[in-house]
Amino acid sequence: MTDATNDNGHRDEAGDGGREPLVRIAHDHGITTLTLDSPHNRNALSTRLVAELHTALAQAAASATTRAVLLSHTGTTFCAGADLSEATATDDPTAGPLGLARLLRTIVELPKPVVARVTGHVRAGGLGLLGACDISAAGPDATFALTEARLGLAPAVISLPLLPRLDPRAAGRYYLTGEKFDAAEAARIGLVTMAAEDVDAGLAPVLDGLRRGSPQGLAESKALVTAEVLRTFDRDTGALAEQSARLFGSAEAREGMTAFLERRAPVWAR
Repeated sequence: MTDATNDNGHRDEAGDGGREPLVRIAHDHGITTLTLDSPHNRNALSTRLVAELHTALAQAAASATTRAVLLSHTGTTFCAGADLSEATATDDPTAGPLGLARLLRTIVELPKPVVARVTGHVRAGGLGLLGACDISAAGPDATFALTEARLGLAPAVISLPLLPRLDPRAAGRYYLTGEKFDAAEAARIGLVTMAAEDVDAGLAPVLDGLRRGSPQGLAESKALVTAEVLRTFDRDTGALAEQSARLFGSAEAREGMTAFLERRAPVWAR
């Protein structure tokens, strides 16, 4: 990675080989901001974006000056979920689900708190990122939906961080219907910490509090509140990755994903 200076005079990092990074990194007063910047696919979890996130999270974990990580985004979408164009691009059908589980676990296990700043849409696997974060704020333009069932899929791997934190009745509704809901509902059901008219104003006291925490105090306190989530990862990762692989390889899911990419209704919805 090579360093550059962003418009605010803070350090920003560019990708290797001259390619524009899909995850932009900036540091300011104890907070490392990781900005998802993959507009061509609405910040979907492509292989490259996930790899860059891993690298950036590892750098933040090793940084003596980082107290917390802020996960943000460009554009009108925080994360659209899986990159469907890559869904069947590997000989190992469990590689994608296990890779997503590894990313989510990395966020949960990171010794630094991870805070999500959401001002746009979140779909499917993007909700898994929110579930893995410790604190999150969503603005009035944010919308959320678990759309997997409409594609012949299920929110399998992302259930690892989501189900321990979501209201069970709400999870049942939104897992099954794929309905869109807003920031206030996301806060009510435990998906995000707060709904805020001004996300940055809402997060200001949170980030200030994190800056005041000691590295040891933050790491040990986070370990207490994530212990149950990590037990879920220990118990269920393999089974849920296999379920995800099985569903992605099914004829019904192929029809659902093809219909989505072709912007038409799948055969079962006509």
